[in-house]
Parts: sequence; structure tokens; C-alpha cells
Amino acid sequence: MSLFRTKAINTDLMSGSGLKRVLGAFDLTLLGIGAIIGAGIFVLTGIAAAVQSGPALVLSFIIAGIACACAALSYAELAASVGGAGSAYGYSYAGLGELPAWIIGWMLILEYTVSVSAVSVGWSGYVNNALQAIGYGLPDFLMHGPFDKLHPGGLINLPAALIIVTLGTLLVIGAKVSARFNSIMVVIKLIAIAIFIGVASFHVDPANWHPFIPPMTTDADGVNHFGYQGVMAGAAMIFFAYIGFDAVSTAAEETRNPQRDLPIGIIGSLLICTILYIVVSALLTGIVHYDKLNVPSPVAFAMLQIHQNWAAGIISIGAIAGLTTVMLVLYYALTRVFFAIARDGLLPQFFSKVNAGSGSPVRCIVLTGIVIFFLAGFVPLGNLVEVTNIGTLGAFCVVCAGVVMLRRTRPELPRPFKTPFSPLIPVLGIGFSLWLMTYLQKETWEAFAIWLTAGLLIYFGYSRSHSELAQPAQE
Repeated sequence: MSLFRTKAINTDLMSGSGLKRVLGAFDLTLLGIGAIIGAGIFVLTGIAAAVQSGPALVLSFIIAGIACACAALSYAELAASVGGAGSAYGYSYAGLGELPAWIIGWMLILEYTVSVSAVSVGWSGYVNNALQAIGYGLPDFLMHGPFDKLHPGGLINLPAALIIVTLGTLLVIGAKVSARFNSIMVVIKLIAIAIFIGVASFHVDPANWHPFIPPMTTDADGVNHFGYQGVMAGAAMIFFAYIGFDAVSTAAEETRNPQRDLPIGIIGSLLICTILYIVVSALLTGIVHYDKLNVPSPVAFAMLQIHQNWAAGIISIGAIAGLTTVMLVLYYALTRVFFAIARDGLLPQFFSKVNAGSGSPVRCIVLTGIVIFFLAGFVPLGNLVEVTNIGTLGAFCVVCAGVVMLRRTRPELPRPFKTPFSPLIPVLGIGFSLWLMTYLQKETWEAFAIWLTAGLLIYFGYSRSHSELAQPAQE
């Protein structure tokens, strides 16, 4: 039964952990927006409209938003009552036990590490396009790593590597400085989105919305597109545009009033981003016919189609800012999860030390930064990126299950925020997450199985005996 031993819940969420409490509800909301608004709005909107949903992409975003809201409400309850820098890892440790906690923590490490690396490669492409526009584009060997078979002769993806070093430096300086930088970048990308909304509103052609749900078609591989099935498939695709609000909960130990501010940050950022996604997708398919939107930068592309080149340029800058904040917040969340796992003894406690000056887990930041630097600069990620989806959906399942479990085992636990209509909402969250997992490719499951096997070997070879909960029994 030691595999399912649970960690005691510290109901005093204001107790010291070495991390500095410098963030408020506004900071947390901007962190959430920083993590959510990125590749989803600047890339996935066009792809999903062109190949799955058509103008009914609006419905896909509403469905995905409802699914995500179930998990967000569960996150808000546990963040306010359990807290901790480990997010879903910490919640499962308190509600489900050590082995499930280790598995979900190991999944989160994979999710955040690969996500930051993947986004940095996309960021690199946007930056090089901007440099090319002014005549200073980088040569191919500085845009691709040596293992990229599609671009032989590569040395390193230099912009991707440099942005990782820059963001790591910001995180080392401290959470407050990182939050301020994130706030500036969020403002830039929100201005870009506001310009798109303002300009697009005057160029909508209602004929582009007909038919609103295109008739279903089947391609040569037997895959269905459009129709009502396309709306649901589109929801599964753009669901991952919402990934990131869970990173807010990793800031629990750096929040001044976590019991009040964490639910505000989680739910507030999700609500704002859902509204923006719906408005942008409606306007996007209103100014350009959906079948033309399968391009890398559909929002900027749409502005070019209506001859608003100045707006396209500003939106491209907003896209760069958007991807920057996604990397920053996910990198931040990775270090806090790693820190929490190390503090519990499941990873070497060497990494749980906090720098006295900056109040940051510098050792975690440096170690994870080295790994991300290598992946971003030298390794073509390809389909491995999809493995992040399993980690996120698995975390959603655990958090929703944790709400149900703790309501039964710890009914007396103070709950400043309660998930409404529990257990219905958490059960729906689990159901939606499991359903979306069925859309992941076979290769994704195989890669995940390899990662999970490595994690189990580490747990039984090191973590189980070095766990803080194992020490009293040994003594």
C-alpha cells in the first residue's frame, strides 16, 4: 500500500516554502492568457476551419471551451484548498496516492518540456520571416539542427536556442520580473488581436459563412471531414489551443492570497480566451472562405487577402509576442512542477533548493533549460509534440478525479471555492478528456508508453525509497 500513500494537506496555504509571494489575481490572469493565447489563435484556427469545421469552427470552440471549463472548475477548487507548486501532481499526491502522483508528475514534465521546445521552433520561424522581410534572414544551417533529415547540413536552430537562454535568465531573476515581462508581451498580442477584430469587422462577407456546416466529405484515406463529425473533430483539434491555464495553478506558492486569487486567475483567463477564440474564428471565416485558411499564419494571411498589409505586419508581431509568452509560462510551470517533485524526494532534493536572493529554484531552471535548449536547437520534434496532449488530458482526468475523491475522504477540508454541481462537473471533465484521447495517433501512444516505462523504472529504482513519506518508516 506504500504505492498509494498520500501526502498530508497543509490547510495553511500561506506557510513559507522559500518561494517569494509576489503575484496577485491580475498577474495570474495574465499568466493564463500568456499561456493560452498563442499557436492556438494564430495557427490552429485556420487549420481546423479548412480541414474539419468550416465556419462552424465557432461551435467547435464552444464545445472545447465547455469541456475545458469542467477541468478548470476542478482545478480552481483544488488550487484554493490544496495549493502547492506541483499543480495536478500535488493534487493527486493528496487525493490518489504516491504512484499516481509520480505518473502524472512525470507526464507533466514531458508535456511542458516538449511544449516549450516545440513552440520555440515555431517562434524561430516567425522571427526569421520578420528578419527576411527587412533583408537580414538567417542561413539555413542556423535555422535547423544536425538531426533534421528534411534540411540536411543544419548546425543549430539558433533563434530557438537563444530564446530559451533568454527566458531561462528571466526566470532565474525571479517570478515578479518574469510576470512583468509576460504582462508586456500579453498586452502586445492583445493589441494585435484587437486590431484584427476592429479591421475584420468591416470586411465580413456573410456569403463566406454559407454553408455554416459544410457537407461531410471523405478523403482517399477514408477520413471524414466537415459535417457534424467535423465539428466534433475540430473541437478535439482546437481543444489543445486551451492548454495552458493549468500552468496558473503552479504559481500557488508565489501568490499573495492563493485561496482567493488562484480561482480568479484560472477561470478568468479561460473565460477571456474562450471569448476571444470565438470572436476571432467567426471573423476569420467571415472575411476569407474557410477552404483557403490551411496556411501557417491564417490571421495575418486573412489581413493580406483584404489588402490590409499594415495590419498583417502588426499581427505577425503579435504572433511572436504570443508565442514568447506561451514559452515563458510553460517553462515557468515546468520548473515549479520539477521543484515540487524534488522537494518530496521523488527526484534528487538537490533540485529543491531555492535561491535566497531571487526566491527562484535556480537549479531546476538551469537543468530543465539545458534539456529544452538541446531539444530546441538540435532535435526536430515532429509528431512527438502530440505526446504533450496525453500529458495534459491525463492531468485533467486526475484533477477531476481528485475533486471527487477528496470530497469523500476529506469533507472537512476548507474549500474557499467549490466546483458547482459536483460530482457531475468533474465526471464530465473526465469523460471529455478520455474521449479526446481517442483522437490521438497510434505513434503518440507508443511514444507515451516508452516515456511511461522510463518513469516507472525511475520510480521503483529511486523515487519510492527516497520519498519523504518513506523516511519515517526507515527510521
